[in-house]
Amino acid sequence: MSDKELYEKLTIKSEPVYKIVDSDEMTAVSDFSQGYKAFLNNAKTEREATSLSEKLAIEAGFSKLDSFDTLKPGDKVYVINRNKNILLAVIGTEDIENGLNLVGAHIDAPRLDLKQNPLYEKNSMAFLKTHYYGGIKKYQWTAIPLSLHGVVHKTDGEMINIVIGEDENDPVFTITDLLPHLADDQMKKPMYQAVEGEALRILFGGYGIGDDEVSENVKFNILKLLNDKYGIDENSFFTAEIEIVPAFKASDVGLDRAFIGSYAQDDRVCAYTALQAVLEVENPYKTAVCLLIDKEEIGSMGNTGMKSAFFRYTVAEIAQKCGGCDLIKLNRILTNTQCLSADVGAAVDPTYDSVTEPGNSAYAGKGLLITKYTGARGKSGSSDANAEFVGKVVKLFNDSKVVWQTGELGKVDGGGGGTIAQYVANLNIDVIDCGVPILSMHSPFEISAKTDVYMAYKGYKAFYLSK
Repeated sequence: MSDKELYEKLTIKSEPVYKIVDSDEMTAVSDFSQGYKAFLNNAKTEREATSLSEKLAIEAGFSKLDSFDTLKPGDKVYVINRNKNILLAVIGTEDIENGLNLVGAHIDAPRLDLKQNPLYEKNSMAFLKTHYYGGIKKYQWTAIPLSLHGVVHKTDGEMINIVIGEDENDPVFTITDLLPHLADDQMKKPMYQAVEGEALRILFGGYGIGDDEVSENVKFNILKLLNDKYGIDENSFFTAEIEIVPAFKASDVGLDRAFIGSYAQDDRVCAYTALQAVLEVENPYKTAVCLLIDKEEIGSMGNTGMKSAFFRYTVAEIAQKCGGCDLIKLNRILTNTQCLSADVGAAVDPTYDSVTEPGNSAYAGKGLLITKYTGARGKSGSSDANAEFVGKVVKLFNDSKVVWQTGELGKVDGGGGGTIAQYVANLNIDVIDCGVPILSMHSPFEISAKTDVYMAYKGYKAFYLSK
């Protein structure tokens, strides 16, 4: 063996996926992206993502867990928690006490939420007050088309679904911004102060009705329109969950269509690939579980976040229907479970590559990203996967011809971030972050490489089927 051959054998090789796979697989990459874009367009909130996931699960032969008295290998079940989480499981041939193969992703995304009392009129225009959700650059949400998605729970118990701004005949909404001619003071501020949180107010209307005895004619018109169509009034906003999201659709990006641009790819890219993979699983060795969770962007809190007991309770119920479960057995199941925390990472942006360290960063188009640890400033908030589990995952991906790469989220002391991995690890589960590298993360229009999306699906499916 020559020195060159030995060098090639001993060193890391990093090439784009398109150079590694054959033409048939590149065709599969393109085909897979079509279903993914459709999912993005129809699942712009965590509720919509849960509902669409349930629909796809039923079509794939899954049934509600509570419809089974007992479970046997091959059974496909799902559970929904408060319309914002869904857990899907395919029962394995191995005793469930020996653990699960779990892939967990989150289906919430940065957005704007309406305040409880949002509607007001000023200068003969109607506006909605918002409170932003998750980490955003506030200036990115101005002067773009926005849509309104949500539910109103009426006091008589009726639930009203509202979506405005997605149909081509719908109006859209926006947040106005200053013209550059008058923005000298604004543009002298640091970027995070240029647009204040209280300035994220939605332009919602401009026509008034009523006589002079009505002090706010435009607000009155808006309330009348809402009441005529949905039967709601101003008090209804308090019992509502209404989110403001970008109105544009998922699109191919680049003349060669190599990329996908869309709102909420963090983390619906991993949610969709994990979901699609588990829908195709048949008779796995270990019980395969896909968990799509809420509230990751604000710390995984609440009864629909990863810190809730939903996952543990559901695993206990599945185990009970597989032959019985007590606390000791549940603890053994969790201890023997292995998990891919399916969340996105940061792809190196050549325009801003100074914030990353080239040898330890992910690149768009170079495959599924494995992140051994996240966190920031001394790995704070990271679960830091152990060597044994990392080795198992790498071998699995190599054997399954999954093109993968590794990377951190920015330079030491310059980046970092959190995922659900730390909360999964707190259950005594082996876990590692594993997802798709993203450009323009947390913006209204995030970018993924189609090849990376496909490799995520391929990697998750291999993991569900592993021993």
